[in-house]
Amino acid sequence: MQDPNKPPRLEPLDMEDPPMDRNVPPESGTVLDDNDMQRMGKIQELKRNLRPVAALSFSSVLQAAWEFILISNSQGLQNGGLAGMFWSYVWTFVGFGFIITSLSEMASMAPTSGGQYHWVSEFSAPRYQRFLSYITGWMSVLSWQAGSASGSFLTGTIIQGLISIRNPNYNPEAWQGTLFVFAMVLVIYIFNVYAADLMPILNNLLMVLHMVSWAVIVIVLWAMAPHQPARAVFAQWTNLGGWHSMGLSVMVGQISAIYGSMSSDATAHMSEEVKDAGRNVPMAIAWGFFSNGIMAIILLIAYLFSIPSLEDALDDNTGFPFLYVFKNTTSTAGINGLTAIILLPVIFSNIMFNASTSRQTFAFARDKGLPFASWISKVDPKRKIPVNAIALSSIISCLLSLINIGSSAAFNAIISLNVAASMYTYIISISCVIYRKIWYPDTLPPRRWDMGRVGLPVNVIGLLYCCFALFWSLWPSELPVTLDNFNWSVVIFVGIFVVSLVMYVVKGRHEYVGPAASVQKTGD
Repeated sequence: MQDPNKPPRLEPLDMEDPPMDRNVPPESGTVLDDNDMQRMGKIQELKRNLRPVAALSFSSVLQAAWEFILISNSQGLQNGGLAGMFWSYVWTFVGFGFIITSLSEMASMAPTSGGQYHWVSEFSAPRYQRFLSYITGWMSVLSWQAGSASGSFLTGTIIQGLISIRNPNYNPEAWQGTLFVFAMVLVIYIFNVYAADLMPILNNLLMVLHMVSWAVIVIVLWAMAPHQPARAVFAQWTNLGGWHSMGLSVMVGQISAIYGSMSSDATAHMSEEVKDAGRNVPMAIAWGFFSNGIMAIILLIAYLFSIPSLEDALDDNTGFPFLYVFKNTTSTAGINGLTAIILLPVIFSNIMFNASTSRQTFAFARDKGLPFASWISKVDPKRKIPVNAIALSSIISCLLSLINIGSSAAFNAIISLNVAASMYTYIISISCVIYRKIWYPDTLPPRRWDMGRVGLPVNVIGLLYCCFALFWSLWPSELPVTLDNFNWSVVIFVGIFVVSLVMYVVKGRHEYVGPAASVQKTGD
């Protein structure tokens, strides 16, 4: 008797490398791209103008691991100190390695802009696929929108910090920081809509800038900054958050390391714009993550050695410990120059992040997972990009930045929200592929990024790390908890989760069928 929980076997595809010259427009994909889109029941609406190098550059520049670990480490330094910041990044890098490898494999099986919610729909048990996919789609939208807002928040408030260095009498106001965020979002929107055709070329140039800037910062810190002894960097743990034990403090502080490792799977949401996506997307995700991680570790060591006083760094009037380090290393002109070569790749990282965010939102709306789905999923026929989804993502970034006006802990709340929602989507999608591998391995789609026998253990370890990171991402940054330092991400996370449940009952279960309903299958 047929098992009702067993997914139908998928039609095998020709896995040979596809011919690249088929007398088709350069915006079209390869034969396997066409096969993948046909298998998933999707129409090719977007330009496939990202080739292998451009896809890798997109992944590397967007993640910007060394940049973000340098400019957003206050919570890690407060809870754990120099040693806590270093070692938490090391185990985070290892843990995320298992996650990224798992996501790369799924991106090879189903290269679509939808990402996690699509994978859940394809790989979960048929009776649960619609509900699980719908909730995962909402949480994925939340995670990417929060991540997009966090980058703009950082760049806007760093500019405030630079102003306070040049003018010691300047008193940065929260509302001014929010206005800077609005300006950053405007730049992001303009680039993503009106300069979209230039992005493949810019990706490669920005990759060079990403690497050269890293080399400059590392050399300056090693050559010019005052240095701590090795024992202080690798063995001196500090608890400045008021926690009851050092171990608890370090667990709370690892959010900085986790945030620096986020977004490695962004290229998956650009799959419908990458040529030969089943091969090049997982390669870009994996190589982008591991190369960024190695650069981040080297930069982090140089940075931690260059912090002469942890307390002074955290109390600096700019609000950013890295600016304190630069002030102890070089002149005001040097500070501006060093910060500029960090901000430029970070700003373009934000632009690319918005691109990836908008594609994920567009894909979920295309499957009727969001309100006003027809408007959000509309593709500009001339530019062949989802302009409305880009605009919506920009508006949401502005709305999330308003938290800054009412709470001094706004950034911590936004990055915690980004981490928590992302980990939830990873947990569900990796769990579903584990389920398939154990019970129905013959029903998995063919893939060109295949971990073989080690695949299942890698998936299991990645799943366990996701649960670990999700648990700690929702903690407040310090004790005692007040309205100023409360981690509002918990409220937003639970609120959006409840909204998604209500939306499913009211609307989703009537309109949303999930991507799996469109996937071409064959019977046993």
